[in-house]
Amino acid sequence: MQKLIGTGEEDDDEDVEMDVKEEDDEDEENREKHIATQVMVGVDGGMPPSGSSNQFQHHQQIQEQVSTPGGGGGNRRCRPLEEKERTKLRERHRRAITARILAGLRRHGNYNLRVRADINDVIAALAREAGWVVLPDGTTFPSRSQSSKPVGGTSAGMTSSSSHMASQQTPPPVLRGVSSGYRSSMEYNSCRMKGVFVPTPSPYDLSPVARSQTSVMVGDGGVQPESHPLSGNSVDTLNDKQVVDIPSKLSERNFAGTPYVPVYVMLPLGVINMKCELVDPDGLLKQLRTLKSVNVDGVMVDCWWGIVEAHAPLEYNWSGYRRLFQMIRELKLKLQVVMSFHECGGNVGDDVCIPLPHWVAEIGRHNPDIFFTDKEGRRNPECLSWGIDKERVLRGRTALEVYFDYMRSFRIEFDDLFEDGIISMIEVGLGPCGELRFPSCPVKHGWRYPGIGEFQCYDQYLLKSLRKAAEARGHSFWARGPENAGSYNSQPHETGFFCDGGDYDGYYGRFFLNWYSQLLVSHGDRVLSLAKLAFEGTCIAAKLSGIYWWYKTASHAAELTAGFYNPCNRDGYAAIMAMLKKHGAALNFACAELHILNQHEDLAGALADPDGLTWQVLNAAWDVNVPITTENALPCYGRIEYNKILDNAKPLNDPDGRHLSSLIYLRLSTTLMDRQNFMEFEHFVKKMHGEAILNLQV
Repeated sequence: MQKLIGTGEEDDDEDVEMDVKEEDDEDEENREKHIATQVMVGVDGGMPPSGSSNQFQHHQQIQEQVSTPGGGGGNRRCRPLEEKERTKLRERHRRAITARILAGLRRHGNYNLRVRADINDVIAALAREAGWVVLPDGTTFPSRSQSSKPVGGTSAGMTSSSSHMASQQTPPPVLRGVSSGYRSSMEYNSCRMKGVFVPTPSPYDLSPVARSQTSVMVGDGGVQPESHPLSGNSVDTLNDKQVVDIPSKLSERNFAGTPYVPVYVMLPLGVINMKCELVDPDGLLKQLRTLKSVNVDGVMVDCWWGIVEAHAPLEYNWSGYRRLFQMIRELKLKLQVVMSFHECGGNVGDDVCIPLPHWVAEIGRHNPDIFFTDKEGRRNPECLSWGIDKERVLRGRTALEVYFDYMRSFRIEFDDLFEDGIISMIEVGLGPCGELRFPSCPVKHGWRYPGIGEFQCYDQYLLKSLRKAAEARGHSFWARGPENAGSYNSQPHETGFFCDGGDYDGYYGRFFLNWYSQLLVSHGDRVLSLAKLAFEGTCIAAKLSGIYWWYKTASHAAELTAGFYNPCNRDGYAAIMAMLKKHGAALNFACAELHILNQHEDLAGALADPDGLTWQVLNAAWDVNVPITTENALPCYGRIEYNKILDNAKPLNDPDGRHLSSLIYLRLSTTLMDRQNFMEFEHFVKKMHGEAILNLQV
């Protein structure tokens, strides 16, 4: 999301008033010059002969007409003073309205409007928001790859109106239009963040229905049918405009020769049972061999804290994982391992239940403040509160010591796999679902999409931290959570804290959100520093989730409750990327847009922008050279979903040639092994590896 540029609303009003005065004077001067030019030049544009009295009389009549209100026959040379004043008042009133419109768009709509923006800037910003491309000279055309850029002087208005005519007069069975696929490297989609690259939209950004209805007219001076790159297509004429018939199939982007991006497949959550035994080793071996046959690079596995250290502190059982890793090693596959310090079950995609260790649950029954707590006092046992990172409440150990002991035990147990390079990356769990965020949207507490969630800082340890921060600031009465932030399923405009102009942007709101988001960054910093020590020489990573709903509002409420201080006037991900860079860690970011690829109705009501969030996070990481790996948020088996992942993994026309360092496919299942699904998956792997695919038609 592009950040706001310029000054406040009051400054905008002052600047506009200055513009009014300057432009009023300029308008008067221009009018006088225009009248004088008419008198000197004449109606026909020629200079009058010096002896032509008729011509002089004609000029005098023109002068009297343009200088007299209502075109009367008076002989005054200028308009009455009161008429000029009324004109100036009208102009001031009009520009005052414009100033308020610009200030509102700049403040609430995240539009990048310069301080002295005019109506052209507003129209251009709205057009870009609607998905159009506006060039500096004003040329405007649809940004979808199904529409061709106007050439040879064809105006955007002609393209739009001609397309409308074609849709009304052409037979429905034939797809009409020009499918240009990906545009040249000089054509970029407009972006909402200054200096940020956003890739050219692909044919897969539209649903099949929308693609089948796309049409473009090519006017005089445009592309001629015989020179059009789509050969063999019929051409009809409609009102002297060319309508090109093309097949209903769209050409795919050719990924041959693109950078090699390794593909890892996430194994099932229940591949190891609660007794730390490998489940169905024969069936798993068969599936792994199938993956190996299509050159999958490796697999990812969760190592569950609730299984390995289930019964007593410092007693680790790695037996099932040892057998699994040996199987992977024999197949010469690589291995990425997740240190999973959270429970499994109750979230989207969870098909097994793996709680935290029994001894931790026992401590929690006597001291429930070791878990995250909402304002109603409800505890969330999905993971430990970050408030006990340095509190010795876990049988004499702090949470950080528990995490480090677990990681060190794993490193010692599988030293041979590290030495042989079988284990290529360790992802460190940092919160719920293994992600670096607060558990602000727990389904077990009634949250449903697109609720804003709730702050999770009401256990005694985090409240103590808040009290210290408020006292250090000199405002001890700030040692409380927001009282008007709504509930789990509230919407931003329903709350006094998150609404436009709400308390989130006041003195207390900024203090609280700074403290709340700093808890997230500090926790990640502490745990990753220990992981770097335990796994020295091996790549470590942290996982970030995409909270994309309410992204188009000023407050970004759902992100704020999750710990990402990312309102429209602040970059909430830069500090996280700087922390990852400090430890040489990679970022694992889920493809948020796959949640709603075919559910466009969910976007409008929740003011969501998954693509905008994705590119903000990716650019924040790339800006500090943090390697990025990604995973699909939900299972996908179709080519549309695969191509969406490919577009993000290898952005087209990126001037720096940036791409993902690896991809994690979620996940291995019998559905994936279905013949048709697996053929699509095989093609996907080849494209990720930059190999040529013979059939490039969808």
